[in-house]
Amino acid sequence: MVQVQALAAQLAEYRTREPMQAGLADAFLALLEDAADPFIRQRLEGHFTGSAWVVSADGQRTLLTHHRKLDRWLQPGGHADGERDLAQVALKEAEEETGVPGLRLEDGRIFDLDRHWIPERGEVPGHWHYDVRYVVRAGADERFVVSAESHALAWRRIDELVDDPRCDPSMRRMAARWLAARG
Repeated sequence: MVQVQALAAQLAEYRTREPMQAGLADAFLALLEDAADPFIRQRLEGHFTGSAWVVSADGQRTLLTHHRKLDRWLQPGGHADGERDLAQVALKEAEEETGVPGLRLEDGRIFDLDRHWIPERGEVPGHWHYDVRYVVRAGADERFVVSAESHALAWRRIDELVDDPRCDPSMRRMAARWLAARG
């Protein structure tokens, strides 16, 4: 229950900090209050996921994964699978999907929210992911290991992502947000 209250407080703070996404934050808050467990993937009406905006130690680059199932360059992330601390989900997924040693959460604040449709795959019908994204910072050792979930990994300059039309719109939004915050 403590983690759910903490997430509600994070979402409320994000709603105030990012007024252009206030409606989206409200949708996440509504999901959080739903009687059906929104932290398990079996809730096909929609469920929480946690993702990491992995940045280099100098803050100039981000590590992207060429997602095997979705065939797109995205940030590392995945299902909560019952875990209510989505910041820890984001960190764990970043560690598992990149193999970069010494990753750490930048702070406990939500960096970005994204609600996106996941198409039907096999016996799993299409469903919504309510993705809560946190900043995860790499240390001096940026070596990565490509996991079974990815075709490839690559460090990309954040300033180059903002205007890259091949880049997922949410990736461009996070890149712009990162650059604006660093002014």
